Amino acid sequence: MLYHAYELQRAWLSSASAMASIGAELLTNPVNPVGYTGLGPMAASALDVFAHATASYDKPAFGIKSVAVDSKIHQVEEAIVVNKPFGDLMRFRRDGLPEDAPRLLIVAPMSGHYATLLRGTVERMIENCEVYITDWADAKTVPLHEGSFDLDDYIDYLIEFLQYIGVDSQGKRPHMMAVCQPSVPAFATAALMNLHRDPATPATLTMMGGPIDTRCSPTTVNNLAMERPIEWFRQTVIATVPMNHSGGGRRVYPGFLQLAGFMSMNLGSHLMSHYEMFKHLTAGDDDSAQATKDFYDEYRSVCDMTAEFYLQTVEEVFQKHSIPNGEFRHKGEIVDLGKIADTALLAIEGERDDISGLGQTRAALDLATGLSAKKKRYYMAEGAGHYGIFNGSKWRTKVAPVVEEFIAAHAG
Repeated sequence: MLYHAYELQRAWLSSASAMASIGAELLTNPVNPVGYTGLGPMAASALDVFAHATASYDKPAFGIKSVAVDSKIHQVEEAIVVNKPFGDLMRFRRDGLPEDAPRLLIVAPMSGHYATLLRGTVERMIENCEVYITDWADAKTVPLHEGSFDLDDYIDYLIEFLQYIGVDSQGKRPHMMAVCQPSVPAFATAALMNLHRDPATPATLTMMGGPIDTRCSPTTVNNLAMERPIEWFRQTVIATVPMNHSGGGRRVYPGFLQLAGFMSMNLGSHLMSHYEMFKHLTAGDDDSAQATKDFYDEYRSVCDMTAEFYLQTVEEVFQKHSIPNGEFRHKGEIVDLGKIADTALLAIEGERDDISGLGQTRAALDLATGLSAKKKRYYMAEGAGHYGIFNGSKWRTKVAPVVEEFIAAHAG
């Protein structure tokens, strides 16, 4: 019933959004005399903000056509190199990139948003790396006959993707970067590949704002997971995909619930952002208004997660703390983090991160007991929030150079 109610609401709001958009265009039409009064632009701006806030959003495109390096514009080639039911492996390479450039696998979060949320991350790393990224599928589009997808499958996908990237002609291994939630499965992947001496074991693993040990500086997100038993999540937030979708009948954690949760955490800030958009539109500052629209176009584009993946993540990562307690398993096998000896680790945190608190990612360095100190590094991005460590000016000018330096120092 939950999903069906949402679909009905979305249909109604889509119609209201379309009507508001038409109204805004009519009020700003040059032949409409009302548009030249004080009330016209104000009403048009209000309708425009409403139309944007209530519109439905599909999966965005990366749309990275070119990148500037040393004041020169280089074209970027985008390709899907591995296609799997629950996620593809995409590759981005700019022209002029040296053949021996590092190959970096960016592991995007499976947390309600599409991989395009990391567009800025990819765009910056393309400058000096051949970039691969996990493009996770919207669970409601995956037919039931494709089976289930949980944390074990997530790790299997990462191992397969790293093996596809493989060792280059000079014997250099790939690198891996996990942004937020995938820090846990990426950490486990590195441990398993080190244990089994896989030739494609990543030379470096960068973990950014990841919930390795959520007992450190717990946030609102962490507290919510701890306050209720796993059965509450199973009964309250898990829904069945309606049959009008290709994944009809699949049990999922809907993306719209995840978005509602994130929006409610900082509701005041989101309301102020839309009010500022309204003021920009009224003042004729279309560029500033468009910047806000672009952010929310991406932020409000959400997808569903399989129920088994979501529930296992909540239980193992946020409730049982299986990783720091040394109890995390992959297909029944204990993941021994002490076996990491050949993958250098970089932990990055944002000083003002309200999703993964300070110390949660840094904990990974202490857990990798078999790794020498010279292969560990910690970096805190001053003044950066959760999104600031992988997007925006602080990411481009402060954080990314640290990542590039670390990759170069441990080329593998």
